[in-house]
Amino acid sequence: MQAFLSSSIPATSYSRSSFLPQPPQAPARLALPSSGPRAAAAVVARRAAAEAGRCVAASASSSPATAAAATEVPGTMKAWAYDAYGDASVLKIDEAAAVPAVGEDQVLVKVVAAALNPVDAKRRAGKFQATDSPLPTVPGYDVAGVVVKVGGQVKGFQEGDEVYGMISEKPLEGPKQSGSLAEYTAVEEKLLARKPKSIDFAQAAGLPVAILTANEGLEKAGLCAGKSVLVLGGAGGVGSLAIQLAKQVYGASKVAATASTKKIELLKSLGTDVAIDYTKENFEDLPDKYDVVFDAVGQGEKAVKVVKEGGSVVVLTGAVTPPGFRFVVTSNGSTLEKLNPYLESGKVKPVVDLQGPFPFSKVVEAFSYLETGRATGKVVISPVP
Repeated sequence: MQAFLSSSIPATSYSRSSFLPQPPQAPARLALPSSGPRAAAAVVARRAAAEAGRCVAASASSSPATAAAATEVPGTMKAWAYDAYGDASVLKIDEAAAVPAVGEDQVLVKVVAAALNPVDAKRRAGKFQATDSPLPTVPGYDVAGVVVKVGGQVKGFQEGDEVYGMISEKPLEGPKQSGSLAEYTAVEEKLLARKPKSIDFAQAAGLPVAILTANEGLEKAGLCAGKSVLVLGGAGGVGSLAIQLAKQVYGASKVAATASTKKIELLKSLGTDVAIDYTKENFEDLPDKYDVVFDAVGQGEKAVKVVKEGGSVVVLTGAVTPPGFRFVVTSNGSTLEKLNPYLESGKVKPVVDLQGPFPFSKVVEAFSYLETGRATGKVVISPVP
């Protein structure tokens, strides 16, 4: 797997002892190209709505890359950060964090929505200290927002573009010190894709880590048309997308999945052929065997009992039992772009937990909820701030 190079991490002005930033630079005014008054008004309205604390979905007729207005990038921003590892209580809001510097191959994104993942909680708890960024850290990998500044080598994006993505190439190898739970975040161009117009920012923010994990896992497992797959934890953020990708993108002949009783109907709505209520049935005791088992919940020892000879078992967490394997997802904007048509058409739908989106002020509560393991789909933070 390609390692995420630490040299690509943008410099930040956080210190280990304080969240206080260096003196802010003067705001940079960014003039966005015009493409007519209607397009300009649409972008200005969206930005004004975001600043007012509302998450606004882009209409299919809007052109996010065109506006006649100028936008200001301040020197400081609001951000959630922690300067010690621990439970959710270590998170504190910094009202004057430094806006991250933008590298030549990066864009600065005005964050409209972000999402939480189990890896965020494990990182905050100190599980990956050997390869983590220095403290204090602004957490968050998933982002959806608007480009407000571009580096000199950036060719594919311009100010005003609505984008989404996973901001670190590898979540555990050199993750960014300044993540997405902030007003602004700096991201390499290659890690981002244009936000599908058919979904809003909150939905888009819930996709990157989960959909990239689901896609890469199915790909590495060799799933293809005519093969069968069992998804363990089908109602979760990754599992709900693994079901849909298996059916809509990979052409699986049979998709089975597990969930609790109240989530069985969700599995069916996502395209599951066989919905297994794990509170009533043990999937390993059922007669069916599968070409691929996608284990999103840490049941590797049971998963290998239902895989066909020569099949594959993808294990995202917990112990790995042969022929199971584990991988670390790679962020890739081009993969998101390839999946965008399925999102635009509605064949693949984001699943956002109904407890959210959580407001920016409730990040601690959102982390606590994520760590109960009861979320359906993704836990999203929106609007930001």
